[in-house]
Amino acid sequence: MARPAGARPAGADAPVLTQHEPDGRRTALTAAQLGGWAARTAGLLHDCGLGAGSRAAVLLPPHWRTAAALLGAWSLGVTVSFQLAATAGLPAVGPDAGVPFDVVFAARERLGSWLEDVPDAPHRFVFGDGGATHRDPRDVIGYRDFEAAVAAYPADVPAPALVRTGSAASGDGTTYGQWGSIAREIAERQDLRAGDRVLIDATEHEHPVKWLLAPLSVGASIILCGDPARLDEIAAAEGATRIFGGA
Repeated sequence: MARPAGARPAGADAPVLTQHEPDGRRTALTAAQLGGWAARTAGLLHDCGLGAGSRAAVLLPPHWRTAAALLGAWSLGVTVSFQLAATAGLPAVGPDAGVPFDVVFAARERLGSWLEDVPDAPHRFVFGDGGATHRDPRDVIGYRDFEAAVAAYPADVPAPALVRTGSAASGDGTTYGQWGSIAREIAERQDLRAGDRVLIDATEHEHPVKWLLAPLSVGASIILCGDPARLDEIAAAEGATRIFGGA
């Protein structure tokens, strides 16, 4: 997609992540707001006793809440394993069988179909499905509602933890430094630049290195769309400069 000549780095009040739900709802977060949710997540995980070397299993689709959970966990040096519906050719990084986890983040709609594959952990959080039914995530026995849990923590962004680039960021052993390199390579391949508005088909691109880390690595902003039929409509409404559509 052609980049408008006026595309430039966004200001502090511009959204860094915009979410379009399948039912039409729109949520836009600035960098400070997304950082606040990540800080709340870090506070929650810290109180659960998690830190560098802890392990988190993530069964979540692309979403602003997923971004908050990942950024909060990574800010503490937590190793994250992903269980994805589609990896689009990227390395498989699913939870390692038989290895214990300290925390599980699971989407409400995925627990039903993947329950036998959900690893156990002393701390388990469920995320609402974001659909038109607005099912209450608190009805999942054994899981705490993520939003209710993090709401008790301050949004002040603390000084970043000293996370070594050689430490494992994901369950397959990929380090923080390697994820950064992969994200920058994807951004370069997609010709992403600071100020770009990157529209992503969330049903096709589930791996966070593509929908989250690659745009952020170059200062681009993210637009997540959960309805592929609305990509063109949302691209026009949001002023998208790049589109990650179907694989």
